[in-house]
Amino acid sequence: MSGREGEWARNVARDKEMSKITSHKDLRVYQGAMEAAMDIYEVTKTFPLEEKYSMVDQIRRSSRSVCANIAEAWRKRRYKAAFVAKLSDAESEACETQVWLEFATRCSYVETEFADRLEKKYDHIIGQLVLMISEPEKWVIP
Repeated sequence: MSGREGEWARNVARDKEMSKITSHKDLRVYQGAMEAAMDIYEVTKTFPLEEKYSMVDQIRRSSRSVCANIAEAWRKRRYKAAFVAKLSDAESEACETQVWLEFATRCSYVETEFADRLEKKYDHIIGQLVLMISEPEKWVIP
């Protein structure tokens, strides 16, 4: 297969994959972010009461914001700059969530094993977002 035919085949495969995505909820990155946010919600129920209006609010807010920004980015696919900006916001919120998770671990509110698992999950989410940001033409509506 020549280079041009190989590129065509990759584009057809990508189009078939993309055609399965009809909503932000179909994106693997969104699904992973939602799962991680729900894990954080559940574990923060066990945090001390004095953290209710500080650490609990912050980590829940940032983890939920990852999902919300991905959803907003999906709806802004008509505008490359807006799409990339929203994905960048999601990436920043994912990183902020990792920071709050580190605080929770250092304060012994979560077990290290749980924190490590979530840290890896957020690393994966950030990697997916960076890939989408670096190749927006694969996602934006022409």
